[in-house]
Amino acid sequence: MSIRDTSAQDHRVAPAAGQSRRRRQWALGAAVGALVLGAGAWVAAGWAAGGASVSAERLRIAEVKRGDLVRDIAADGRVIAANNPILYAIAGGSVDLKVVAGDVVRKGQVLAEIDSPELRSKLAQEQSTLAGLEAEASRAELDGELARSTARKEFDQAGIDRVAAERDLERYNRAFEGGAVAKVDVAKAQDELKKAEIGLSHAREGLGRQDRSAALDARNKRLLAQRQAAIVAEAQRQVDALTLRAPFDGQVGQVQVAQRANVAINDPVLSVVDLSVFEVEIKVPESFARDLAIGMPAQIAGNDGKSYAARISAVSPEVVAGEVVSRLRFAGAQPPALRQNQRLSARIVLDTRRNALTVERGPFLEQDGGTTAYVVAGGVATRRAIRTGASSLSQVEILEGLQPGERIVVSGADQFANAETVRISGE
Repeated sequence: MSIRDTSAQDHRVAPAAGQSRRRRQWALGAAVGALVLGAGAWVAAGWAAGGASVSAERLRIAEVKRGDLVRDIAADGRVIAANNPILYAIAGGSVDLKVVAGDVVRKGQVLAEIDSPELRSKLAQEQSTLAGLEAEASRAELDGELARSTARKEFDQAGIDRVAAERDLERYNRAFEGGAVAKVDVAKAQDELKKAEIGLSHAREGLGRQDRSAALDARNKRLLAQRQAAIVAEAQRQVDALTLRAPFDGQVGQVQVAQRANVAINDPVLSVVDLSVFEVEIKVPESFARDLAIGMPAQIAGNDGKSYAARISAVSPEVVAGEVVSRLRFAGAQPPALRQNQRLSARIVLDTRRNALTVERGPFLEQDGGTTAYVVAGGVATRRAIRTGASSLSQVEILEGLQPGERIVVSGADQFANAETVRISGE
């Protein structure tokens, strides 16, 4: 026996037009509500992730990598001559130029002559004074010889007188022994001998004193003449310096006076450029100045596409406009056809650190002294303490706080307002 259901009694009934419209409105309202709830949940998640949201297009994000950190300095420099002296006028006068700017000159070649009547007159006067002092020195030597000759004559005469007195005494002694003369005559002869010996002693001392006196007088006169000779030599040097000569093989640079123009003492006349030795002058940032040292190797890119070895030859002791001027000198061969003020690129390698943890350098180093960085993961930037080491123009070494493969915000973190976490939209 089966039980019959009511399916045979059910009939499809068409809904009324008003009820169908209301149902569609309810469905649309439910969909809009779900969308609003989803958007609210997304915004709530963003608020939970960070207090602010910044577009990724306004940031520069770099990955932390492990590799070699090369600390170098790249700069553009200009070619200057290592030897580029300026020749000055040693005295006032008119200038007679023998060359023009750009002339190739040889060492010792006459470049210009300065006519200085005052200096030439001074030389003539000093030479005349020297001639007079030399004549006085010669006269003093001659007077000394005459004085020594007179003293020698007196010494010889005293010697003869002593010999004569000694012979008279011997004769008187023999005559006294024979009874021919009295004793008083013998005593008188003895006194004459003593007198002759005293005269001989004084003559000997006088000869020595006269010799020293004549030598001292002649020496003083000769020293005065030598002093005047030094003055004449200096005056002669100044007169010779009126003729400006090339100090080395090179080329005339700038001529700073006109032909036959009058110049004052110490006025610049012209410059000479040594074309065989060039240097490259570069300007490096102040932050790298403490790392520069004379003798440090460098590389200079020549105009022929080749690289040339060089070394730092000078570092300026002062900072101008945040930069330090340095000079690089070629260690061997130098590029061909170099010219004054030509532009060249230079690279100085300061240090190379192998297998270092590095990241791209950016403004984040200046924020908080480079002790923090924002690590980006899952669309959220989280502030983290780090410790940095050496840095180059493009990279910085990470000592603590980061691992290889992590990404950090290297530029644009100033928009985060020091927040601990920030949502990165579009990441």
